[in-house]
Amino acid sequence: MRAVFFDLDDTLLWDEKSVSTTFYHTCLEAEKKYGLDPKEFEETVREAARDLYMTYETYPYTVMIGINPFEGLWSNFSEPISEGFKKLNKIAPEYRRNAWTNGLKAAGIDDPEFGAYLAQFFADERRRRPYVYDETFAVLDQLKGKYELLLLTNGDPSLQKEKLAGVPELAPYFNEIVISGDFGKGKPDPGIFEHCLDLMGLSKEDAIMVGDNLNTDILGASRAGVKTVWVNRNSKTNETEVKPDYEISHLEELFPILGE
Repeated sequence: MRAVFFDLDDTLLWDEKSVSTTFYHTCLEAEKKYGLDPKEFEETVREAARDLYMTYETYPYTVMIGINPFEGLWSNFSEPISEGFKKLNKIAPEYRRNAWTNGLKAAGIDDPEFGAYLAQFFADERRRRPYVYDETFAVLDQLKGKYELLLLTNGDPSLQKEKLAGVPELAPYFNEIVISGDFGKGKPDPGIFEHCLDLMGLSKEDAIMVGDNLNTDILGASRAGVKTVWVNRNSKTNETEVKPDYEISHLEELFPILGE
């Protein structure tokens, strides 16, 4: 084994915590103004955002790249690298405003001005909340120099670069960083994994993929013939047909697997 490929969000960065705490603090603003229950309003907005996201002509493109509705709530899609990203850049401000405004309407409040305020508040708050798992840097310290490291992440290049800039110590660990928006297709397309192998001058037997998402990280790597490690921190039940080669609950458990 010569190389370890890592997913970014919810594998090295604790993106789920960043999103949930940002939602909580934004929804507190709605509680202050209108007395809305923050948890209930969060669920209402999440549903409104998902529903709205699917109505845009860009939806199939975002699925192909691997950009979820909640990344759209703070991404500017500012790199015009394709026609799809140019369209997303134009849509983004309207999407952010309307997602929150529609959430308010679903809660019985018609206040587009406050919807726009919440949209901006969420985007600003999310940028202040990068979280990293406790073990991330300790594990990368032990791997660096012993293995070639590659970061493979789905998403908007401008946003993923912004996430990495928020934790500037992270990027220097990696020989290569591959973002689906730059490549043109996201995980689980096997092509992006084959691209990563070519970049590193590796065969599929030389690398192992580490990620938290069965349907993107694990499925895509398996399709490309790359060994897989599913990071299952919360003891989720695998209800898919995707079968990882290994399953761990903590990144430190990676070392015995590599030792094999």
